[in-house]
This record gives sequence, structure tokens and C-alpha cells, in this order.
Amino acid sequence: MITDQLVIKSSKEESTYVKDVRSESPKRSIAKSISWRIVGTIDTIIISWIVTGTLTLAFSIGMVELVTKMVLYFFHERIWNSIKWGK
Repeated sequence: MITDQLVIKSSKEESTYVKDVRSESPKRSIAKSISWRIVGTIDTIIISWIVTGTLTLAFSIGMVELVTKMVLYFFHERIWNSIKWGK
């Protein structure tokens, strides 16, 4: 249980932590990441279309945003992996 993981136990007590066999696979995580990026890009395209009134420009903004957000997220994750807080 999560509460068992949060409570600091004395060194004499045995941990009750068991790996969650229901955790998602890397393939599922990748599929979720891709689907979320698609949703985010569609949102950007729609907002850009509303703001600019030009569908072609909206798609251009969406495609640039798709690439830049993936690159930024990659570096964001790498930086967070180097931070020890919460691990």
C-alpha cells in the first residue's frame, strides 16, 4: 500500500512493499505519450486557427509545436532524472 511506503519503519521491521504487478508496460507508456502529444497538438492547431483565422498557419504552428514540445520534454525528463529529490 502507498501508506506503507510513506511511513518510515524502524530497521527491525520488515518492509511490506511489493512491486505492483499492475504497473504499466513501457509500450503502454509510449502509446499514452504519443496519444497525449496528438491531443496537445490538435489543441494548439485549433487555438492557432481561432487566433489567426488561417488554417494553413495553424497547422504550421501545430507542427512546429509538436517537434519543439517533444524535444523540450526530453530535456525536462533528463534534468528531473538528475534531481535526487523525491527518489
